[in-house]
Amino acid sequence: MKLKALIFDVDGTIANTEHKGHLPACNEAFATLGYPIHWTWEEFKEMQWMAGNAVRMRKSLAEWRPDMGDEALDTAVSELVVLKKKFYIEKYLPDLPLREGVVDIMEEALARGIRLAVVSMSYEAQVNALLSNHLPQIYPHLDPILGKESGPKTAPESPLYTKCLAALGTSLDETLVIEDSQEGFAAAKRVGIPTAVIYNDYTFGKNFAGAQLVARSLAHFTLQQLEDLCLPESDQSS
Repeated sequence: MKLKALIFDVDGTIANTEHKGHLPACNEAFATLGYPIHWTWEEFKEMQWMAGNAVRMRKSLAEWRPDMGDEALDTAVSELVVLKKKFYIEKYLPDLPLREGVVDIMEEALARGIRLAVVSMSYEAQVNALLSNHLPQIYPHLDPILGKESGPKTAPESPLYTKCLAALGTSLDETLVIEDSQEGFAAAKRVGIPTAVIYNDYTFGKNFAGAQLVARSLAHFTLQQLEDLCLPESDQSS
């Protein structure tokens, strides 16, 4: 196979984490600290374009209390993030479902000697907790695992995808990204990495122009089919 590495997004791609995981954990953090903020699922979906829940929390706090200065907002968000991570990992994460087809594709990749990596906007503690909990046999083979602490994912120059590609040591035409969102796809596209968008209920209908594949589920594909669809020059190069 020409394909040498698969890079997976996490939230909404490997697992359905947003509705039953990140959202209730954020709301519980707000409530625990006494803030009268409670996001609905519709509100949360509309904020998905923002780069992470810390940014979304800051925006909601600033709207609730326009008189809060930057220092006070920084302190409040830091406290909220700590609590949110704790609630997410300890209370909600164990019951979050993996998306169909993810395990099969990962296992097939490992059997064929294809490297697996992760790039996410989430904090690495959350990412590692999810992966080790739900993919215990595959988790040791995921390298690198890059989250929020490793750099911004959706910044204009897409540094996190650039960093991942360098760590893998693979070329653009040997690497495939699996994403679910318009923002994640755009980040991979800016680097030039071929991307298969496996959309979900809240990313359906977004602009994925230029993606090598746009589909509902990985369950419909084998690894060879993904390569044939997304890296069409593979037969000529093998």
